[in-house]
Amino acid sequence: KNMFRTKDQEKKEDDKDCDSNQNRKEIGAMAEWSISSAKAGFGVAMIRDDCLDSYWQSDGVQPHAINVSFPCVVLIQEVCIYADYKLDESYTPSRIVIKAGTSPGDLQELKIINLEQPKGWTTISMLDVNSSPLRTQWLQILIVANHQNGRDTHIRQVKIFSPRSAHELILSSSSPFLPPFSFQTVELSMYSCIR
Repeated sequence: KNMFRTKDQEKKEDDKDCDSNQNRKEIGAMAEWSISSAKAGFGVAMIRDDCLDSYWQSDGVQPHAINVSFPCVVLIQEVCIYADYKLDESYTPSRIVIKAGTSPGDLQELKIINLEQPKGWTTISMLDVNSSPLRTQWLQILIVANHQNGRDTHIRQVKIFSPRSAHELILSSSSPFLPPFSFQTVELSMYSCIR
C-alpha cells in the first residue's frame, strides 16, 4: 500500500473536509459578494470559483474585507475559509474577524480567529450558546493580520453554510401567521406550505 499521498489526493481530501457534512447546504450563491480591494485579475470571483488553485489577492491597507450581502435574513451555521501557508507564505491570514448585521452600518463583531500556518479549510462555527445558527443579512470577513507581517492577503475559497432544514426554521420563527412547530408525519407535512 502506498503510504504517500499525491498532490491531487491531498487537494481532494482538503476539499472534502468542507463539503462532507450533509446536514448543511452552501448558500453563498444567494449573496452578493464584494471586497475592499483587489489586484487586477485576482478579484472576488476567485474566492467563489470552486478552484483551490486560484485566489483573491487584496491590494491595499489592512484590514482587508470580504462583504457578503444576502437579499433577506438567512441562517448561517458555518463559514469555511481555504488558506494555504505553504503556497502563500506572508500573504496567508493569521487573524480573521467575522462581523454580522443587517447592513454595513450595524455590524457587530462575533468571532476572532487566529490561524497558525493554515493548510486547507478552516471551519468557523456560527452557532450561538444555544446551538442556534446566526440569523443575519450581512456578513463581513475581515483579515486584520497576515503571517510574517504581510501587507496583502490571499484567500483561496470561502463557503457559507446554512442548516439543511433552514427553510423550516425560518418559517417557524419569522412569521406570526405560522405555527412555531414543524409537521412530523408525511400526511401532515404535505400541508406545511402553500403551493
